[in-house]
Amino acid sequence: MQIDIPESWHAHLNGEFEKPYFQKLVRFVDDERQQYEVFPPEADVFSALRHTPYDDVNVFLLGQDPYHDNNQAHGLCFSVRPGIKPPPSLVNMFKELHDDVGCRIPNNGYLVPWADQGMLMLNAVLTVRAHQANSHKNHGWEKFTDHVIKVVNAKESPVIFVLWGGYAQKKKALIDTSRHTIVEAAHPSPLSARNGFFGSRPFSKINAALRAAGKPEIDWQLPNL
Repeated sequence: MQIDIPESWHAHLNGEFEKPYFQKLVRFVDDERQQYEVFPPEADVFSALRHTPYDDVNVFLLGQDPYHDNNQAHGLCFSVRPGIKPPPSLVNMFKELHDDVGCRIPNNGYLVPWADQGMLMLNAVLTVRAHQANSHKNHGWEKFTDHVIKVVNAKESPVIFVLWGGYAQKKKALIDTSRHTIVEAAHPSPLSARNGFFGSRPFSKINAALRAAGKPEIDWQLPNL
């Protein structure tokens, strides 16, 4: 597995890559790739860190598991490649985005413009076997991404952590709420969106917290591609 991350993350993460658990994880993912199709492609596994360098992280959206159907996952939680139909959770995010801040619903689910504005969009698990949800959980990714949460939490500058659903909300213990803001709601999945995601207005809450911290707000309007 290639570890391709920008310089700004190296000082904070380099030690993790040498640890036995991470070496074991690398062997596991490499073995999986030899036997099965694994998403996202190797070059995209760390793309969340590449699009949002450490110093630029103002918002941290935590996902759970990469999309496991063809051509969807590209290393940013909830995002799909251009030309791929947005999955149901993302459709619900766009509905709430429209209701919350009036954004036009785009013709694609490619969320890179948000990442490029300082929103780290990281799944807790960074790889998955094709068509088998959660097939790479409990192999070490969670330990690595918990460490990413901890190093972002260590930033002096306030960060808004966005935690949708019970899985993400378990990470609250890693966040110092005296310095950082948590925006939480139900998960946008069709199973739970009507139980507290719709109407939660997360996008305006994020921008209000950025404004209060004296940081640039995110332009949520995604371009049509």
